[in-house]
Amino acid sequence: MLVHNFLENSAARLGEKIALVCDGQRWTYNEINQAADQLAAYLLAIGIKPQDRVVIFLENSAEAVISIFGIMKAGAVFVCLNPTMKPPKLSYILKDSGARAAVSHINKASIFAEAAQDAFELDHIVWCQKDKSSTKFLPPSLPNHIKTSAPWGQVFTGQGFAHGLKLPYTIDVDLATIIYTSGSTGEPKGVVSAHYNVTAATRSITTYLKNHENDIILNALPLSFDYGLYQVLMAFLFGGTIVMEKSFFYPYKVMERIAEEGVTGFPIVPTMVALLLQMEDLSKFNCNSLRYFTNTGAALPATYIQKLQGLFPSVDVYSMYGLTECKRVSYMPPEYLPQKPTSVGIPMPNTDAFIVTPEGIEVGPNEVGELVVRGSNVMQGYWNCPEETAKTFRPGKHKGETHLYTGDLFKKDEDGFLYFVARKDDLIKTKGERVSPKELENALCAMEGIIEAAAIGVPDEIYGKAIKVFIVRDKRLDVTKDQVLSYCKKNLEPFMVPKYIEFKDSLPKSNSGKINKKELS
Repeated sequence: MLVHNFLENSAARLGEKIALVCDGQRWTYNEINQAADQLAAYLLAIGIKPQDRVVIFLENSAEAVISIFGIMKAGAVFVCLNPTMKPPKLSYILKDSGARAAVSHINKASIFAEAAQDAFELDHIVWCQKDKSSTKFLPPSLPNHIKTSAPWGQVFTGQGFAHGLKLPYTIDVDLATIIYTSGSTGEPKGVVSAHYNVTAATRSITTYLKNHENDIILNALPLSFDYGLYQVLMAFLFGGTIVMEKSFFYPYKVMERIAEEGVTGFPIVPTMVALLLQMEDLSKFNCNSLRYFTNTGAALPATYIQKLQGLFPSVDVYSMYGLTECKRVSYMPPEYLPQKPTSVGIPMPNTDAFIVTPEGIEVGPNEVGELVVRGSNVMQGYWNCPEETAKTFRPGKHKGETHLYTGDLFKKDEDGFLYFVARKDDLIKTKGERVSPKELENALCAMEGIIEAAAIGVPDEIYGKAIKVFIVRDKRLDVTKDQVLSYCKKNLEPFMVPKYIEFKDSLPKSNSGKINKKELS
């Protein structure tokens, strides 16, 4: 199966059903499928060839969803980017991906003009605007090598392209998307996914979530973040409805939308939970329709899970672990969560995960090693990065098989449940010991009055590295440094007790909602 078949199959089966709710508009499967066909025809008419890359530089919107499927129907590869990206990073990705075309909003024209100066492979840009009438479109000033600069409305009026173009033949080993990582360790890296990789991951996730066509998913995560992107793909695979918000910046609005739309599935990240837990009147929202929460991106502290379950006792919480290089690895069946609240669960269907020493020998229960993943969900590698690809994506035990070396330290209990320990390069070496920042952060979040915590290592003449923690306090409680230290000394081993404590109103976040420790010092 191809990824755009998700839309086509649901349109054939449930054509008049509402597929997407966004910006006050409701789109049926037929409407989205027809719009995607027209965009595909337009892309082919302007010269887009199979496997060309097309950038989507839009906030969460119907145009973004249509673009994803229209690009794949044209046999091309979509590259979703966060619209808050600055020109230098956008320029790097345009050049690295060799993008031939882009879809963006007209209010991003100045950013594109700067970023595209030396992105000489970029030939075409389609511009979205609030007023979609092509007669009011004023082409922005762009570098001379860009051949066409057209309004979104032109795609659907038939101007500038021939009708009836035959869509190219695509098979499941062809590329579907390149997802660029946040670049926390240097320049962004593009994770390359073939259609069969995306299909395998989507099918597996919807299997363990027990999704069905009556499910309604609310997505407030950016489509440039694979966790947000897959909410759309999942819904279109099983014929559900996706309700899209631009962000979780206004949590009250999102909670109102859950009640209004009868949302059944709500994907979250820890920063969203931190905001939810500070809302004093959650009980006023009717969330009776909710069937499940999912979490990935960063592990939910056990205290967050307990508080969520207290607030929403009838809602299942799926704690999960994944990374862009394979989309998802594991999930915790909700019935086991009370017994193993710090575990990220078991490998998802059609995926194998095991833990090895640096020498590649599989470890026993409760021993720490690097997590290795095998399965059809393991992506193709990194775009234009053969050395990095060779380090991370290595030949497996069986012919033609690729194993993903995650770079994450894990352990597995006697029942086969997985536990995240730390990123290999995040461990803080202090006082002759190795400290997992995540373990310390989870312990701090268990203290009453602490909403969020981040731990880093800072240079120290005696210890080599000393532990510094940054804490966001609950505004309703007045937690002091002395109280935090006393709590740590009581609940942690001596070498884990932080030397420095700093309170902050908020912690810096990446576009995917993860705490950005590079901005902490």
